Amino acid sequence: MSTTSSGFTEAGLRRLHDVLARHVDSGKIPGVVALVSRGDGEPYVETLGTMRHEGGAPMRRDTIFRMASTSKPVSVSAAMVLLDECRLRLDDTVEPWLPELAGRQVLKRIDSQVDDTVPAKRPITVRDVLTSTFGLGMDMTMIGTPIMAALFEQGITPNGPVPMPEPDEWMRRLGTLPLMYQPGERWQYQISSDLIGVLVSRVTGQSYDEFLQERIFGPLGMKDTGFSVPADQLHRLPPLYAPDPATGEFQVWDEAEGGRHSAPPAFQGGGGGLNSTADDYHAYFRMLLNHGVHQDQRILSKPAVQLMTSNSLTAEQLAARETLARDNVHISFGQGQQGGWGFGMAVRTYRGDYAPIGQFGWDGGAGTSTYADPVNQVVGILLTQVGTTVPSSVQLMNDFWTTLYQALED
Repeated sequence: MSTTSSGFTEAGLRRLHDVLARHVDSGKIPGVVALVSRGDGEPYVETLGTMRHEGGAPMRRDTIFRMASTSKPVSVSAAMVLLDECRLRLDDTVEPWLPELAGRQVLKRIDSQVDDTVPAKRPITVRDVLTSTFGLGMDMTMIGTPIMAALFEQGITPNGPVPMPEPDEWMRRLGTLPLMYQPGERWQYQISSDLIGVLVSRVTGQSYDEFLQERIFGPLGMKDTGFSVPADQLHRLPPLYAPDPATGEFQVWDEAEGGRHSAPPAFQGGGGGLNSTADDYHAYFRMLLNHGVHQDQRILSKPAVQLMTSNSLTAEQLAARETLARDNVHISFGQGQQGGWGFGMAVRTYRGDYAPIGQFGWDGGAGTSTYADPVNQVVGILLTQVGTTVPSSVQLMNDFWTTLYQALED
C-alpha cells in the first residue's frame, strides 16, 4: 500500500476526504478545515464547504475559528512556563496571588444552600488549580442547585446570562462563593482553566494575553491566535451556528462583525476564549510532541510537557469526569471518554476507540477537536463552525478520528 510524503496512505487520505465531504454534503456542516500530520512529514490539509450556511466564501486553510474549550490545552502553557522558571510551585498555596480564595468554606452537600457550609480542610494549591480540582467547576448534572445558579448569576462562567467581568471583579465575585467540594477532592470542569489566566497575570504583572503572546504564540509563529480577532481580519471568522436541538434549523449564535470575538474581552478566558487557525494549533501541538522544542528553540522543558500530557488524577478524583462522559450522552454526545486528565487536557488511559493510550488534547463546544498522539507522532486538528447543540459536529469529529487512524496503515 503506497504511503504519501505526509506519512499517511494515499487510500487513507482519499477516505478521509470522502468522509469529510459526506458531512458537508449532508447540509449539517457548512464547512470544515482539517489538518493531519505525522512526524516530520508535511501536513495534509482539507478545506471543504463554505463560511456560511447559506453559501458564499469558501473555507480556507487560514480561516479563523473560535477554539472554545480547545483553548484549554493551549492556554495552560503559560502556567507551565512559570513552573519552569520556579515563579510558581505546584504545592504552594495560591493565596499570595489570589487572596480572594483564602479561608474557603465548602458546601455540606452539593445541593445545599450557598451558606450551608463547613470550613475547607486545607488551602487551595497551584496543583489544585492546574489539575482542575480546586473545588469549583461547571457540573451540568447539577443544574438547578443553588451553587450552580449562583455561578451563572455572578458571571463566573462563559456564555452565561451574565457577562464575565474584568479579572479583579471576577475574583471578587468568586471569593463570595463557597466551594462545591474540598480542595483536591474531585475533578471539575472549566472554572480552573479560567482561574489559571488570573493567576498567570498576577504572578507576571502582565495581562494573560500579553504573556501568552510573548512566551508562547510569538515564538511559535501563532500569528492568528488570541482572545479577539482584529477588525481587518474579521472576514476570516465565520459565524458560529447553534442549531435548534429539536429541529436542527441553523441559528447564528455569534456573528463575526460586532460579535463576542470582534473586540478584546473584559475577561481573557483560558477555558474557552481563544481564536486560532489550523496551522497555528499545529505548531503548538507539534511543539508538545517535540518535547517542548520548536525549530531549535525551547518553549517548554521536556518535564513540563511530560507533566501536562500525563494523567495527573487519582481514581477518586476522576470519578466525576468518568460519570459525566459515560452517563450524560444527551449532553456530551459521548465525547470525553478518554479516561485521564493532565493539565488543561484529556489524556487517554485506556483504549476506548481507535486512538492509542497516551493521546492528549481536547474538544470544543464550537465544533473543534485538537489532539496529538506520541505513539504515532500524529497531530490532528478538525475545525468547523457548528456548535454542539446538535450531534452533527461531534459525529464529524468521531468520523475524522476513526478515519485518520485507518490512514496510518504502513
